Amino acid sequence: MVLPLVPLPSSITESTGALSLTPATRIIVEQGADAAASVLADGIAERTGLHPAIAVDAARPGDIVVRRTARQSEQYTLRVGETAQLEGDEAGLFYAVQTLRQLLVTDGEAWVLPHAEIDDAPRFAYRGVMLDVARTFFDVDTVKAFIDRASSLKFNRLHLHLTDDQGWRLQIDSRPLLAERSSTTAALGRQGGYYTKDDFREIVRYAAAHHMVVVPEIDLPGHTHAIGLAYPEIVEEPVMNDGLLAQAEALSQPLPVAGEPYLGWGVGHSSVKIHDDATWEFLRDALTELAELTPGPYLHVGGDECLGTAQADFGAFIERVTALTIELGKTPIAWHEAGAAEVAEGTIGQYWGSTTPSGAHADHARRFAERGGSVIMSPSNTAYLDQKYDADFPLGLDWAALIDLQTAYEWEPTAIVDGLPAEAILGVEGPLWSETIETLNDIDQLIFPRVAAIAEVAWSPAETREWASFRERVGVLGAAWEAAGWAGHRPAEIVWSSR
Repeated sequence: MVLPLVPLPSSITESTGALSLTPATRIIVEQGADAAASVLADGIAERTGLHPAIAVDAARPGDIVVRRTARQSEQYTLRVGETAQLEGDEAGLFYAVQTLRQLLVTDGEAWVLPHAEIDDAPRFAYRGVMLDVARTFFDVDTVKAFIDRASSLKFNRLHLHLTDDQGWRLQIDSRPLLAERSSTTAALGRQGGYYTKDDFREIVRYAAAHHMVVVPEIDLPGHTHAIGLAYPEIVEEPVMNDGLLAQAEALSQPLPVAGEPYLGWGVGHSSVKIHDDATWEFLRDALTELAELTPGPYLHVGGDECLGTAQADFGAFIERVTALTIELGKTPIAWHEAGAAEVAEGTIGQYWGSTTPSGAHADHARRFAERGGSVIMSPSNTAYLDQKYDADFPLGLDWAALIDLQTAYEWEPTAIVDGLPAEAILGVEGPLWSETIETLNDIDQLIFPRVAAIAEVAWSPAETREWASFRERVGVLGAAWEAAGWAGHRPAEIVWSSR
């Protein structure tokens, strides 16, 4: 039997037989595992229609026992025999529940759990997905739905790209004009919006309940055209570049105009005024409020595609903004271009270049490790979830690559940047940029099934990953996604199960 487990656990031992789930099946809670038991009961009901009772009692054959124990964080065990036994710390139990939900299969008309012993722990500490809410604004319910999908595959970081040229998406009390003027539109004139502080707190709470840490991004010093709609005195005039002009003409999109909402998606034309005191007063205000809202350890400060900014000015900005972030008690994250500057000690880089680095991209990535930090791997030609599957796919872009499922799966994070120690790689992230998407269904079409490939790259031991195994397992897992109401692309090279 193919066990439809994605990401592939560290260790699986299968044996003959299966545990049948029946209306009499109970979930037995031990040692403060109530939260995991509740998640498990909901998951079983969604998948099977059965509604197991939750009890504090001695287990009997056919029961599922959820036991909280003091283990290494995120590690868990799952034993299925006469009973099913789940053990781990709080996060580990959550992941054990996700594995058990995937393990549910049908045997005729019955739902069963195949007998197996699973010992599991993640390869990388940082396993992220990113949602761009700046180019297209997605409401709180959509962000929660995105969290549901990602956490089911054991992702533990939610990177929210909160600001860009097209919009600013977070209420800042000290700068009220951001919500009033900088949030009103999105790419191509779509409806804008912003998160109130209570909205953002609810996203953080919901993410935490799914063992995901929110990583908020304020993109700086470029990608800042929208700030100028509210506070024009701190933003430079747009600087045109050949790529921007060519793209605008090819797509029949408008060019940026100071003081007017930018509805295209070209990059590299905007910057805050790097040396003005007013800019730094603004940044201290905004980043202080964001830090206060964010219980997680990270603030992402951007640092990419500053094409119209002199290198000396860019370097001065990055040095100062990463130092400010540390002063606010957070660890700064920046896109890999920031590695050209003297980033603050401990800053984390996010590599978005190709799996074959060009120019100085590899040098920039190594710089973070040299400064006592680490690197998140997000190679655009394999990990970017917004790229098209093939040339005819109706959603997504193709500037980085056409990324089919096998391409999304077959890459190794430690094999990209020569000279970057494996221990300096903090983890993996799959970004979803939103130029071409508007709805949750659009999100599903682009992330499924490729997000499962990224999940396995991030979680599973490199030596156990194999494309032939993954394509078989993900084909069976597709039925669980369908049962959850998660639409998605179904590539023809995968045999998709209906149960």
